Parts: sequence; structure tokens; C-alpha cells
Amino acid sequence: MTARPLDAFGAALTFVLCVVWGFNQVAVKLALADVGPVAQTGLRSAIGIVCVVAYARFARRPIFTLDGTEAAGALAGLLFTAEFVALYESLRWTTASRATLFIYASPFFVALGAVFLMKSERLDRRQWLGLALAFAGVALAMLGRSPGGGLLGDVLALLAAALWAATTIVIKATPLRRADPLKVLLYQIAVAAAVSPFLAWALGEAAPRSVSAQTLALLLWQGIVVVGVSYALWFWALKRYVAPQLAAFTFVTPLVGVLAGWLVFGDAITPGFAAAIVLVTGGLALVTWPAKR
Repeated sequence: MTARPLDAFGAALTFVLCVVWGFNQVAVKLALADVGPVAQTGLRSAIGIVCVVAYARFARRPIFTLDGTEAAGALAGLLFTAEFVALYESLRWTTASRATLFIYASPFFVALGAVFLMKSERLDRRQWLGLALAFAGVALAMLGRSPGGGLLGDVLALLAAALWAATTIVIKATPLRRADPLKVLLYQIAVAAAVSPFLAWALGEAAPRSVSAQTLALLLWQGIVVVGVSYALWFWALKRYVAPQLAAFTFVTPLVGVLAGWLVFGDAITPGFAAAIVLVTGGLALVTWPAKR
């Protein structure tokens, strides 16, 4: 299928997906009352596996054959697992708004890594300016404290962004770049589901004892809606539409995440943090916005 320019339906779908992803940190933070960060990583991934496998069978996607991507897939899965454990743990120590801002600084790390590790990925002046703005925004947010924001949580969220970037680079620089995106997703959530119980034991995380109806609903939301439905729709959109035009919408997600944290938890947005939001999202827009032809 030849990728087509983004139309009104594609733009609306991408915006809805950004809203779903922006509210994800709020769902995680609410569920932490009953289920720890490692357990949430494993449970959402296990639920997501069921959705992805069901969709692959229905769509007859050939994602279960051996094709030489297994080692790279395992590495991507380990990085994916570490990313979400770091992100979910960060929400114990900082606000959902701050965690969302830092995790979506990931394109900054991707662009830097691509410059040094992937010589084919060259940045133009506009993208370098975007990186500079994003870096300034992250630095401003790290240096300035806001109520409820702890340095440990901020650092963990920024570590999660770096791990997300590392996963992206592994996918771009290994045979995974030729694999079905659904298979790449399955590698990541399968490793996360398999590793999480052992990681929880090693870290001494207590097993969930009692799970409220709200927490159960939040876990199902993460597994079915976020991992299963939204990722499948994103991969469908990537095949149908021009990828850079889709990527240009990603700057909406941290804005939604900050708004969600303010609406649900009353996260404080100080003038300094507001300036950091503008710098990071503006920089992200410059880095990902499609170049004019």
C-alpha cells in the first residue's frame, strides 16, 4: 500500500491516540495504590499480548515465524521493560505532569543517538534548533522545582525517556527495521510479561494483595486500550499515511499529559514549568515536523 498524505480522518485518529497516551501516566499513578510499577508493567503487557495475538490472527499477519530478528527483539524487549519500570517508578516520586514532560523528551535522545550511531540520519538546522529548545526545556524543568515534584522521580522519568530512545535506535539499526511493526511490539510486550515477575522478586516488590475495581479497570485500560487497541491503530496509520506527518502530531501528547495531571491530581504548573513545557513541546514539534519538499 502506498502511503498517502494525512487527511482529516488520519489527523483526528492521531489526535485521539495522543489523548489516550497523554492520560496513560494518570492511569498508572492511580493504580500504584494497589499494584507496584513492575507488576503493572508485566500485567499490562500480558493483557496486551492477548490483544495483539488476537488481532494478528484476525488480520492474518505473519508475525510468528523465525526470521533472524529474535536477538534484536529480545534486546528491544529488555529495554522496553526497563523503560516502563523506570517510568512507573518515577510516578511514586514526582507528579504525572512532570513525568509526562520528561518521558516525551525521548525524541531528543533519539536524534542525538542517531547522529552518532546512524550516519544516514542527518539533522537539518531546524531540527538542531528543536533539539536545543527541548534541551533547554528539560534543563529548566530539572532545575526548577514544583509542588509534588521530586528530583528522584524526575531523573527516573528522564531515564525512561533515554531507554525509550535506545529501544527506538535498536529497532532502526537492526533487522527489526524490516520486521512487521506488530511483531516488533509483540517482542517488547512478551519480554516484559516474561521478565517482570522475576524482576519484581529481585527488587523486593510486594505482590498485589487486594485490587480495587478502579485499579482493575485501569489495568484493563492500559492493556486493552493503550497496548492493544491504540498501538494497533497506530501501526495501521503508519502503513496508510506518510509517517513524518503522523510523527509531527506527537508533540500534542505531553500537552495532554500535563493537562491530565492538572485535571485529575491538581498538579501545580508554575511559571517556570510552563516555560519548560513550551520549550520541550516546541522543540519536539521542530524535530518531528515534516520538511517541506
